[in-house]
Amino acid sequence: MTDVILCDDHALIRRGIRDTLCDAADIRVVGEAGDYGELRTLMRGTRCDVLVLDINLPGRSGLDVLHALKEEGSPVKVLVVSMYPEDQYAIRALRAGAFGYVNKGGDPQLIVQAVRTVAQGRKYVTPEIAQMLVESLTAPAPENKHQTLSDRELQTLVLIASGKRLSDIADELNLSPKTVSVYRARVLEKLALANNAELTVYAIRNGLVGD
Repeated sequence: MTDVILCDDHALIRRGIRDTLCDAADIRVVGEAGDYGELRTLMRGTRCDVLVLDINLPGRSGLDVLHALKEEGSPVKVLVVSMYPEDQYAIRALRAGAFGYVNKGGDPQLIVQAVRTVAQGRKYVTPEIAQMLVESLTAPAPENKHQTLSDRELQTLVLIASGKRLSDIADELNLSPKTVSVYRARVLEKLALANNAELTVYAIRNGLVGD
């Protein structure tokens, strides 16, 4: 039996994933969390084999969780399930320690297959991610400027381009507005952009947000 913990800030999405996983006789959901704090409390008292983790969490992001678990030497295998397309976060997640990456918009049965795969200690990647990994190994330099951004900088870029104000982003990420402003300034500098309008155009052209 594979024991699974779910971490996603949307209760309806957690329910959908839980129902999908519970249909499999060899998988059992043993706990759910809506943010980093709840997850840490839950994992201190609940053993699990696989953590199904969303990238976009309030406060510390899913990538932050991956880095923290990796630093702690946690044996838990992490499957990232995200609304973001593979080309945005898949390779970042895998480099941060994830064992697999699945898009929420895909076939729900892929999550079952992915959980079984990572529970066995094997990586789960889609053909699209496999192709990106091959290309990243052979590419002499980052193909897009945003690949040079840190995880938090990229998250800030996506949220600004989605139309959110700095104060809203600060609340969502549990950061001070000043800190978010620093991330914004770094993004503008690294991408050689002048303002939020140019930032939004860049994000749309590169498929980081919908147009």
